[in-house]
Amino acid sequence: MLVYAGEALARYGFGDGHPFGPDRFYAFWNAFLRLGFDQQCSVLSPVDGTRQDVLLFHTPEYVQRVERMCEQGFGMLDPDTPVFSGAYKAALTVVGSVLDAVTRLIDGENSAAFVPIAGLHHARRNGSAGFCIFNDCGIAVEALRQRHGVQRIAYVDIDAHHGDGVFYAFESDPDLIFADLHEDGHFLYPGTGHVYETGKGAAAGRKMNIPLPPGANDTLFFKLWPDVAAFIEKSEPEFIILQCGADSLRGDPITSLALSSAAHHHAARDLFGIARRCGSRGMLALGGGGYNRDNIAKAWTAIVRGIIEAEGE
Repeated sequence: MLVYAGEALARYGFGDGHPFGPDRFYAFWNAFLRLGFDQQCSVLSPVDGTRQDVLLFHTPEYVQRVERMCEQGFGMLDPDTPVFSGAYKAALTVVGSVLDAVTRLIDGENSAAFVPIAGLHHARRNGSAGFCIFNDCGIAVEALRQRHGVQRIAYVDIDAHHGDGVFYAFESDPDLIFADLHEDGHFLYPGTGHVYETGKGAAAGRKMNIPLPPGANDTLFFKLWPDVAAFIEKSEPEFIILQCGADSLRGDPITSLALSSAAHHHAARDLFGIARRCGSRGMLALGGGGYNRDNIAKAWTAIVRGIIEAEGE
């Protein structure tokens, strides 16, 4: 398993005291080292991305706006996403690390990878949203298609927030299989991901949105998960992306779900098994949200542990 780690990834954060602060990376990394996972994984340094990488998904006009505002070093890209000095470079590092992982998996160097500071699933093709400057998930999908010839991709999202930036970008794409378990949008940002949103046109029935009530715990997750797993396996994906936000665990300061890290462990392990059975060319896990630092450590090390265990089976 490949794991990307380093200060350059930690820099994607909005200052000490912000829910999405640079210390989120170290919450994971310290636990990762304490558990000895550095002896069981190939740890790689972050990789710088390029403007051309970002343009795989985002519009030139939006990228120019980000560049211009980041040169100024202040302001707001949207009501939730501030600009800071170095934000553009930090966002490019998230993208570059994710695309490096994609390439290494497609080339057969490994079968799975985890990028902890990534999974910025709210950004739209033409704008930022919800702490997300560039949508590395969508960029990864486009890179798989345009650079590697991989068409049938499964995207699974267990972050408490609906992955709206990915869903609506590919809502009519029948080859992007989408499954998202999230806190009900009637109660939580971004207010989307209703159960009736199952894809449009040729993609009808190729998307699965599962809104969970506030307080939903492992009992409900494990009751619903077999349907998600069967939906993904039936599609026989050539590649699997898992956005594994830690904000769906009990005790997150801005969400109301009550899962434990057992849900993340099970999802990662099960999806890796599906990838292996379907002959997928790789599984990429992206950290996503999470604002309780202890939960970040628990959820993301559970992801790593689940994949390591599945690799050994």
